[in-house]
Amino acid sequence: MRALGPGSVSSFLKVVVEVIYLGLVAAASALLIAGLTSLLLQPFTSALPRAELEALQSMGLDPQRPLALALLALAVFVAGQVVVFNRLRRVFGTLTLGDPFHPDNVARLRVIGLALIGLELMGYLLRMTLAFVFPGRVTGGGLTLNLTAWFAILVVFVLAEVFREGARLRRDAELTI
Repeated sequence: MRALGPGSVSSFLKVVVEVIYLGLVAAASALLIAGLTSLLLQPFTSALPRAELEALQSMGLDPQRPLALALLALAVFVAGQVVVFNRLRRVFGTLTLGDPFHPDNVARLRVIGLALIGLELMGYLLRMTLAFVFPGRVTGGGLTLNLTAWFAILVVFVLAEVFREGARLRRDAELTI
């Protein structure tokens, strides 16, 4: 089976990425609506377990705020994933057309790398915040580095440079008579 062009592995992966992208857009929208609704109208307070409600009230916290903020933070996290999958859709679009070294793919891969950095840093921030807000109830609040994620981010930036060089070589070849 071919790697590039119509009917190839890249066209199959483009369809998979499109489906995931649409699911993430729906999830981000639902989380944003739920977070804003929870923040503004506070309808979900009864959804919290009784012990959680009492614990939040004993700390002097409005039981609704942590839920709303958690939903909104999750919406931002999913929105970061939407950015990644949107750029992946566009990269796979060029691969399906048989044009892997399209100059725009360099910027797309860089945006993916930056979004992945943001997602990873946000994960650290969320874990530390939850550990601070709920001491003893949330584990993993320390800064434990995810070496796999940081290695993947590095690989994305290296691939961006490979695509940049490929685009440059293709441009030079087109200018050669």
